[in-house]
Amino acid sequence: MTDNQFPDTAQQLNSVDRAVTAQDNGSTISTSARLSQVYNTTVADLWEACTTANRLARWFGNVTGDLVLGGEYHIEGNASGTVETCDPPTSFTLTWKFGEEITHLTVRLEEVADEQSRLVIEHSGDIDPDRWRQYGPGAVGIGWDLGLLGLALHLETGADAPAETSEWAQTDAARQFMSESSRRWADAHIAAGASQDAARSAEMRTTAFYLGTDVHES
Repeated sequence: MTDNQFPDTAQQLNSVDRAVTAQDNGSTISTSARLSQVYNTTVADLWEACTTANRLARWFGNVTGDLVLGGEYHIEGNASGTVETCDPPTSFTLTWKFGEEITHLTVRLEEVADEQSRLVIEHSGDIDPDRWRQYGPGAVGIGWDLGLLGLALHLETGADAPAETSEWAQTDAARQFMSESSRRWADAHIAAGASQDAARSAEMRTTAFYLGTDVHES
């Protein structure tokens, strides 16, 4: 998949609002990373894109299981969990198990106009303090930015491949997108009260992780 098949990545990054919260509890840090974006589609269509296996496979990933209240789901190569609440077509919540860590995902849909809808995603949980200090919110935020890019592509062009699993992921444009996403999550971290030094150091480590490069800190 080539660059010109994707929405303008700078415009996509600008279309997403990001917010971070972090509260140090001593043994853990309670965190949340929140993203929202307005799409040119109805709430009903957006709900279908976010809750049905065949639509999710076209922009996010292969999801199996019971996508109903109380059902268990599994995202191929990613997370698994349980559907905790479901209020069609406006909201649902999930547990999000990745490795040994269990966090929580809240998804809300809001009508903006007749053919415009807002998607709000909040990924929250109690995180190991050392890992939070090492990577900050970009550790989950970049992945969700890639997801919203895939959704924008799907809604605008009908493409069937998630951004992070396509050939595009190997391009300079993809590396720039992830680097810029990482910077913007560091900006949101600073706005939430983190120091410049801590947020920028975490940004460098997270960017290096996603790009598969070495970290060079001054």
